[in-house]
Amino acid sequence: MAQAQHQQPFDIRPLSGAIGAELLGIDLSQPLDEATIAAIRQALLDHLVVFFRDQEITPEQHVAFAKRFGETVDYPMLKPLEGHPDIVQVIKLEHETVNFGGLWHSDMAYTARPPLGTILCARELPPQGGDTLFANMVLAYESLSDGLRALLSTLKAVNSSGQAAVSATRAARLRTDARGEADKVLEAVHPVVRTHPESGRNLLYVNPAHTLRFEGMTEAESAPLLRYLFAHQTKPEFTCRFRWQPGSIAFWDNRACQHNPVNDYHGYRRVMHRVTIAGDAPI
Repeated sequence: MAQAQHQQPFDIRPLSGAIGAELLGIDLSQPLDEATIAAIRQALLDHLVVFFRDQEITPEQHVAFAKRFGETVDYPMLKPLEGHPDIVQVIKLEHETVNFGGLWHSDMAYTARPPLGTILCARELPPQGGDTLFANMVLAYESLSDGLRALLSTLKAVNSSGQAAVSATRAARLRTDARGEADKVLEAVHPVVRTHPESGRNLLYVNPAHTLRFEGMTEAESAPLLRYLFAHQTKPEFTCRFRWQPGSIAFWDNRACQHNPVNDYHGYRRVMHRVTIAGDAPI
């Protein structure tokens, strides 16, 4: 096993005033020492999503880096990359017009223990387009009125894998790469206001792709407030936009941000490798 390398302190370049930072001067193809991993973790907590440029890593190195932050977890609907059980391919092909997960969401909110985070590595990119948007759910919560924050603190939300809009974005991949029980609808109930387990900050934990209704209410009763929250949490002032390039990697804190891959590259192929890190039950 290669010896962990101590790398020089890296530069942190914020991508916007709300969320996101590029970490410059790190080589992820090399084993990293504990101090460097701790510094990356702190940057993730500070900025919610961090980006690495000009990385040439193998699938094995991708997984090894992810496992420095926790155990990996399977994506319940797609088969993993052949020979790499910890990696799922996120693909849009040249003839397809719908991209996988192409709406605002937090990964796997319909599970009892949604992921801590996701590390996405660009493998094939279109000549332009295919950026990813990220939104800060801490700022979204903190900018609400005291009265609405008090109301939301009493509510829980039902999250489902079966909502029509998000199901449509998976259809092409499920035809080719579905797991055995991919059509099973998964549901989980989580607090609408979640406390981040590391930072201790409160955040808004509902999302348009998976949140179905408030617990104890019908979908019709829940819809007006959910529509307001969905529009509020993705205001431009809470977001950043990341332009992918060959060798780009994004690592986001799935507990505290949402993301939305932009579907503006019809006629071109886009292939990403995704490793997901296990999380805990929201409280």
